[in-house]
Amino acid sequence: MSYTSPFEQIRHESDEGNEFWSARELAKLLGYVQWRNFAQVITQAQKACETSGQATLDHFADVSKMVTLGSGAQREIEDVHLSRYACYLIVQNADPEKPIVALGQTYFAVQTRRAELAGELAGMTEDQKRLYLRDEIAERNLQLAETASEAGVVTTRDFAVFQNHGYRGLYGGETAKDIANRKGLKPGQAILDHMNFSELAANMFRIAQTEEKLRREDITGKEAANQAHFEVGRVVRRTIQELGGTLPEDQPTPTKSIQQVRREQQPQIQAGGQLSLFAADAASDDTTD
Repeated sequence: MSYTSPFEQIRHESDEGNEFWSARELAKLLGYVQWRNFAQVITQAQKACETSGQATLDHFADVSKMVTLGSGAQREIEDVHLSRYACYLIVQNADPEKPIVALGQTYFAVQTRRAELAGELAGMTEDQKRLYLRDEIAERNLQLAETASEAGVVTTRDFAVFQNHGYRGLYGGETAKDIANRKGLKPGQAILDHMNFSELAANMFRIAQTEEKLRREDITGKEAANQAHFEVGRVVRRTIQELGGTLPEDQPTPTKSIQQVRREQQPQIQAGGQLSLFAADAASDDTTD
């Protein structure tokens, strides 16, 4: 039986084919009983939208609708039609103590980043996309390592355990070693260097959202950090499933490693005056051992 996110279940589509969410429905799903409390969250999200340089009217559309009361009478109430980006901003400003909010934060972050990537990677070949994401993951992993260290993940062994919790959530139980063995990698080969674009994208979402979750929720302690990484990986996996995508473990392993692709692409990059800077592999870049 396939899983469908509760946030996907309340998604609407206009007559013009544009998707939107009802703020009233989203408030109910997030556990807000009083509309006035949720209206304050919307206001904060609108401020964040303005700060990011986006036009709030493009993402928050005030509307009204008729509802039937218990007595059978009808009353007009205010509502807001929200874009996916607006929902992302709302869940970032919602009460983190509500369990469903954490799920929403990851769900909308993943979906929003997918849309951003589509624009950034337009026109690139598969190999160019792999290089782009591999570079970004290297930087993101450095940030994750720093944040995890602040949370209590200190030693190399601690971080290996921490990383495996993320992989287990995303790969349905597989650890870094399991993934390397399935790909047929040799000792010392980084598994991230042997992933196609889609698999790299799934891991980039996992890494970025785990780093944000650790900071946002001020998570401390190795066990709490490990669990947070596992939960984020699992939500990213569910998102892939509900979109009908291919799960990470079912993605084909590229015939060329990132190093091979980089050597082939380097002359083209230099000729275009866009020398790619590849961040040094962090201790968080998993290798077989």
